[in-house]
Amino acid sequence: MTLKNWCVVLAISASAVTSAIAQSSFPPSPNAKQDAPRLVEVMSMAQLQHLKLWYAGKAKNWDLAAYELRQLTNSLAEAAIFYPAIPVSNVTTMKEPLLSVADAVAAGDDRKFAASMRMLTDGCNACHSSMGRGFIAIGVPTGGQPPANQIFSPSGDSRKK
Repeated sequence: MTLKNWCVVLAISASAVTSAIAQSSFPPSPNAKQDAPRLVEVMSMAQLQHLKLWYAGKAKNWDLAAYELRQLTNSLAEAAIFYPAIPVSNVTTMKEPLLSVADAVAAGDDRKFAASMRMLTDGCNACHSSMGRGFIAIGVPTGGQPPANQIFSPSGDSRKK
């Protein structure tokens, strides 16, 4: 499945979603498996994927960036599926930024990537604000060194752009 298809799946999977608050103490959908992750766990993973996506793109490791974008898209889809109280509009408004990041990654365009990541980050923060959680603010990293033990520069077998 292509990256664009994953983004579309995210938007479609949220079509049955209603409204409520994104807080980890709220129960998941009664249709979700008993072992559904807490929303805070899903969103913490999404935050880590956002961070890794940024550093992969800045290192021009487009294979890793594409992978992290798929993971991020999956996390957002999980949040919509497991927590149907998240407003549909909060999920569907992420489609355009996700597709923009996907296009930038596919093209290996670092300028478009940076602009698309800012748009995606703004979408995350708008969602948090609309849910009364504006105090959870996400930003694109400003430091040059990733705060992790992962190597973000492409290896010799990665595609070059």
